[in-house]
Amino acid sequence: MKLKPRDLIAWTKTHEGRKIFRYSMVSVISTAVSFITIALVYGLKIIPGVLWATLTGNVLAAVPSYYLNRKWAWGKTGRSHFRKEVFPFWFMSFLGILVSQVGAYWARSVIKTHHWKHILDTGLVTGVNLASFAIFWVLKMMVFNRIFHPSELEEFDEHLTAEEQNS
Repeated sequence: MKLKPRDLIAWTKTHEGRKIFRYSMVSVISTAVSFITIALVYGLKIIPGVLWATLTGNVLAAVPSYYLNRKWAWGKTGRSHFRKEVFPFWFMSFLGILVSQVGAYWARSVIKTHHWKHILDTGLVTGVNLASFAIFWVLKMMVFNRIFHPSELEEFDEHLTAEEQNS
């Protein structure tokens, strides 16, 4: 089965396609925030420690990720529900940060054993963090889809509205 660009574009206009596309774009944004933050704070030696720089970049990236995922990707409005939304999001985020910290710990050991230029060390640290994000991405999408999943009634209303607009 060949997937044509036209088919992919059509799929992104479906409810599920929009949600996954938006989730992907939020991931791109949060990954960029994390990557840039780590590159700056570690690369410019503002935070010279690999673990602290990685932690800083990932915690900062999680804040816009929560709000963009909740409102844009999953279409939730109003107050956040702590048990159903806030806690699971931050729990998953901290698991992702933990994976990143394991990667940062490995990168730190490589940096200590090799005496490369700082620019190469920075590339290793940001690259390992990027790989950690990639490893955790699919799992987070599945969990966030369950957290922010609208009720069946909301989905039915959205479907009817879309049909009415296409008529």
